[in-house]
Amino acid sequence: MGGPVAGRSAPLRVDAQRNLEHVLRAAREVFGELGYGAPMEDVARRARVGVGTVYRRFPSKDVLVRRIAEEETARLTEQARAALGQEEEPWSALSRFLRTSVASGAGRLLPPQVLRVGVDEVPVDGDGDAARVPYQRGLGEQADARVVAPRAVPADERDDAGAAELLEVVGRLVERAREAGELRPDVTVADVLLVIATSAPALPDAAQQAAASARLLDILLEGLRSR
Repeated sequence: MGGPVAGRSAPLRVDAQRNLEHVLRAAREVFGELGYGAPMEDVARRARVGVGTVYRRFPSKDVLVRRIAEEETARLTEQARAALGQEEEPWSALSRFLRTSVASGAGRLLPPQVLRVGVDEVPVDGDGDAARVPYQRGLGEQADARVVAPRAVPADERDDAGAAELLEVVGRLVERAREAGELRPDVTVADVLLVIATSAPALPDAAQQAAASARLLDILLEGLRSR
């Protein structure tokens, strides 16, 4: 009897894994479009599963948000490390990181704990220098009604080790470009993250969105360079 039971259980495991992948993909899309304040029902609808299925995988929305934010933090950190390791010129390294991050749509999923401005100061290098990190804001009453303001971020999430690592690596990119005289001396890690967040418009046409992102990034990069 053991064989038939095992045979029947295998498809369930496959289905469960498929549902998880659908939920994670849907969460990235929904949070990317609406912000981390979007309801779980929107995620379930996009994933084409019941909301109960989402809650079985993620017992609270905070758990799902944290999963998406941690994955995005790790991806951005790897992109920053790749730029550091593969580009000898400081400005080329920084601009490569920005272009890669914007092209991947990272700005729409930057973790809330690293998107804070004028609130916290976070050390980003060995000398103890700190940079104010911009906090993702809602777009206000003039924005589409479906845009949801981000939730409040608990202190333990702001101290997340993954976010600290991202800030440290991006801080090295910023410091190298500043020391080479290619970056404006007043530019901080906060400004770099703000460029990523600002350069990711959500437009219905993919080609138009890519073109708009590239053009906006060109303008913002020019503003970062020293004169």
